[in-house]
Amino acid sequence: MTFGDYMLSNTNSQSALQPEEELKLAKFIINQVADAVFYVESNAQILYVNDAFCQMTEYFREELLSMTLKDMDVDFLPQDWLEIWSALKQQGSLTFKSRYRTKANQVFLLEITITYIEHQAREFGCAFARDHSNELVDMSVQRYINKSPDPKEELQQEVIEYQRTETELETSLSLLHSTLESTANAIVAVNFEGEFLCYNQKFMEMWQFPDSVTLSRKCNRAKAFFESKVKDPEIFRRAVWEMSSQSDKESYELVELKDGRVFAHYSEPQRLENKIIGRVWSIWDVTESRKTEEALRLNEARFRTLAETTEASIFLIHDKHICYVNPAAEDLSGYTKKELLNNFNIDRLIKGKKLRQVQKQDGAGCCEYQEMQILTKNGVKRWLACTVGVLDGVMDFASKQVELVTAIDITDYKQAESEVRQALEQAKRLSELRERFVSMLCHQFRTPLNIVSFSADLLRRHIHQWTEEKNRSYLDLIQVAVQQISELLDEILLYGQAEAARLECEPRQLNLDRFCRDILAQVQIASGDQKLINFVTQGNCSTAYLDPKLLQHILTNLLSNAIKYSPNGSAVTFRLCCQSKEAIFQIKDSGIGIPVVDQQQMFEPFYRGSNVDSIPGTGLGLSIVKTLVDLHGGEIAVESVVGVGTTFTVKLPSTHS
Repeated sequence: MTFGDYMLSNTNSQSALQPEEELKLAKFIINQVADAVFYVESNAQILYVNDAFCQMTEYFREELLSMTLKDMDVDFLPQDWLEIWSALKQQGSLTFKSRYRTKANQVFLLEITITYIEHQAREFGCAFARDHSNELVDMSVQRYINKSPDPKEELQQEVIEYQRTETELETSLSLLHSTLESTANAIVAVNFEGEFLCYNQKFMEMWQFPDSVTLSRKCNRAKAFFESKVKDPEIFRRAVWEMSSQSDKESYELVELKDGRVFAHYSEPQRLENKIIGRVWSIWDVTESRKTEEALRLNEARFRTLAETTEASIFLIHDKHICYVNPAAEDLSGYTKKELLNNFNIDRLIKGKKLRQVQKQDGAGCCEYQEMQILTKNGVKRWLACTVGVLDGVMDFASKQVELVTAIDITDYKQAESEVRQALEQAKRLSELRERFVSMLCHQFRTPLNIVSFSADLLRRHIHQWTEEKNRSYLDLIQVAVQQISELLDEILLYGQAEAARLECEPRQLNLDRFCRDILAQVQIASGDQKLINFVTQGNCSTAYLDPKLLQHILTNLLSNAIKYSPNGSAVTFRLCCQSKEAIFQIKDSGIGIPVVDQQQMFEPFYRGSNVDSIPGTGLGLSIVKTLVDLHGGEIAVESVVGVGTTFTVKLPSTHS
């Protein structure tokens, strides 16, 4: 890279500079120096500052040029400055330390080396400032003035200072050169006339300059070379050459070359003091990134084509907000795309999830299978089978990681699955009931059959030896056993008819008071008058419309149970209450009671309480009662406390329909 000869050529030719150009170049170089530099008049007025001094003090150049040292120097005193200037004129240069204040009011310590310059009857000083804040102490001014009354020593000191300044400039230029050469971008500076002022080696490599082409200040051949390389010379002229004259704004352009490469050109104005003198371009190869962008656009186009035509619902979700939905998702959810994409929280849609990890066969990673329950806009719940994957860099969503949810509606399947599950549970329950029924039959039939068999065997062997009274007692046992078997068969037959829906309710006019008293007499005879039954009536019960056969079985079963599960000596209360439209039957005992856990299942067939112990029974009675009450269109309720007793209340409509 060259920028000392200002020709920027690969040849060794030199050109003389005009005074204005020399000033421009001098200011340009001063602004490349790493140290802070400022020029000051004898009255402490600032004449010029470089970029480093602006950065150090945090002021703009325009602000500093309207200030004096007094505005920044914390320790500045007019008398001290007169002494410094007087010593500077005598010695030619001097070094001292002083505290300065930034625009943000931060105080720092500077070591200032100032050189006296006299030009066209004007006196001013050129100062180099270095930050020595680590030595900051509370002082008014700390000076180090090298007094050298010997003119020879004074001249020698000036030479030393000049050499030091020259060395610093060379160091700064070397640093600038190294920086430009080490960057991955091509750098080139161009003035208003389109002349090349500065460039780095990367610029030469990117444009593949042949040895026959040199870059000088005025090189039309180089300009023709550039335009021969690009695909559209007109765009290149407008983006690069013409932009050089529009130097008050930043610019960014893409230039496509004939060999397929694409260069990005970014430029900023080049300023010298307050004046813009040209542009500095930064150029980098974006060919691969453009190919990647094209591939991304192609992938996105393919994705959208597939997504818009598939019947599966597709959602792209980032941080519980939807980025994209396809038409199928709109139809499924009932929401429009506008509604779903306008800050719609996905939790409003998804009401439940069931997760299951699915490992890929190649072991490269895992995706997720989810069953989701959603609530559509019209309030309908639906089940979805979803696959969920993470898109990271596959498509451009502002560099966000998004979830791809692909869903199909499985509501009908879930409903069928539920029905199958219920059917299986019912089949299992029926199997258990069948097993309990067979076991119950074996147990209930075995006892009376054993009595019949045992009694018949004894009679066969001893009928001629025993008295008539003893023989009659065994015959009575046989008759009771046969009666139990008959009642058991009647109960099973009635349950079968109820389950097969072959029972019908045929109400007719009844005198309920007389009907209930007849039932009481039958029950007491059957139980051998073991328990006292208190019958209480309320209201006019002479006329009611009920099915006598069904009602007889309801009351007989409930009264028999009250007697069977009550201790000896206790009483059973039977209340009948007749109202205008219904008859209420209430049977209360003081028996063993029904545990709370059994009350939920006591109307199921073959179910018996957990506290019945050895008390005989089939578990069909209450189930049949509940069925007969339902046939009447009535209600049955129970209140029970273990060890205290049980009350059954049956309400039946008693009007003629």
